[in-house]
Amino acid sequence: RAPFFKQELKEFLLLTRDTGLDACRIKGSYAGAMGLPQFMPSSYRRLAVDFDNDGKRDLLDNPVDAIGSVAHYLQRHGWRAGAPVTGEVQLRGTLYFWAEKLGLKPSLSVRQLADYGVFPRRRDDPERRAALISLVGEDGPVYRLGYDNFYAITRYNLSKHYAMAVVELGELIRQRMEENPSS
Repeated sequence: RAPFFKQELKEFLLLTRDTGLDACRIKGSYAGAMGLPQFMPSSYRRLAVDFDNDGKRDLLDNPVDAIGSVAHYLQRHGWRAGAPVTGEVQLRGTLYFWAEKLGLKPSLSVRQLADYGVFPRRRDDPERRAALISLVGEDGPVYRLGYDNFYAITRYNLSKHYAMAVVELGELIRQRMEENPSS
């Protein structure tokens, strides 16, 4: 991992030079992630946006730029507005075990997943690619289909549990906004 962190140090020093930030005053995680969205320096340099149009990309103190930059990050990693993120599944047989081993990147179509005993609970495009995601539930494993948008979240943070928490939080926020549109 040394080459990665050496490159991130270089990116950090270039970032401070380009933005005029004081390298000694910036605080971040032990691994080098910084600012409100906890971007690594290379991501800050490549993907931060000036979302409020004030002339600077400020992820340290500006929530508007941070939110816009996270959206830009997700979009660059495959997020498609309006596309599904996850879906409930029904499992049959035991072959689904092999589909789960393929990882988080959607690599099989919904039609192909059926060959492994994985069926979406809702009607889905049979050619849409998905991955079988297993999560830890209170009473044992919980399974979901993870689509390209779920995979995009895992590019931000590799943990499937983190990604699912983001999905569930987003759904709760959406529900509250629908219940209280003026809030």
